[in-house]
Amino acid sequence: YSPSRWRPVRPAAGTQRARAGTQTSLHVPYGDGEGEKLDIYFPADPSGTFPVLVYIHGGYWQCLSKDESGFAAPPLVSQGVAVVAVGYDTAPRGHMDAMVLQVRRSLAFLVERYSGIRGIYLCGHSAGAHLAAMVLSTDWTEYGVAPDIKGAVLVSGVYDLEPILHTYVNDALNMSREVAQRNSPMLCISTAAPAAAACEVLVAVAQHDSPEFRRQSQEYGQALRAAGWSVSLLDLAGVDHFDIIEKLAEDSYVLTQFVPSVSFKLHIANTK
Repeated sequence: YSPSRWRPVRPAAGTQRARAGTQTSLHVPYGDGEGEKLDIYFPADPSGTFPVLVYIHGGYWQCLSKDESGFAAPPLVSQGVAVVAVGYDTAPRGHMDAMVLQVRRSLAFLVERYSGIRGIYLCGHSAGAHLAAMVLSTDWTEYGVAPDIKGAVLVSGVYDLEPILHTYVNDALNMSREVAQRNSPMLCISTAAPAAAACEVLVAVAQHDSPEFRRQSQEYGQALRAAGWSVSLLDLAGVDHFDIIEKLAEDSYVLTQFVPSVSFKLHIANTK
């Protein structure tokens, strides 16, 4: 459960370039918390309608931030997709229940604030994939909105938190078994409603991820599929836990192309 021991973390250097070359709204507050801010990268014509990719960063819920999360924006913005990097209060300031709540509230804020959104796509890496998966289990009636989540790209995620309770990761998180259970996507899967069944979920894992990350991705993807979700499992060759997400900055990368391709397929289906 220590990806950085398999390969040291490299910062995503593309965020500053993305901010310099894209129309942005930075540090947009979606709540009162210190970490409750969004960075929004708009397509060329933000006055129209556009799909949105909501990116949730990893860092084992205790490091990194939205400020390293804009690297994926340029290739998607060029195809008419807005990119939103979500900030949340990482540990030890934040705790697991609060982080899950913050990410859910960030989506509710986007839906209420931007009427031009036509389809939301979630993308999370590592701890961010866990948070994105928890978004998929949300009862949106509690938030008074109904986000149109068309797809989710869950990359090298953790979907069962109990195994990390007795690792160094929990030193900062300080999770109890009860907290881990209620925030484990594996234990929160519901039978997909018709709207959720239309959400295409891609569960991706790196060839050089650790065996535990690979196991969790496989089992979570299979559990979603058994519950009626539309799920694809992708085992990406030649990448590790970090460059599997860093390559989102590349136009031709398979994960970069997922959101526009899903958006296009859904558009064609809706016009038939």
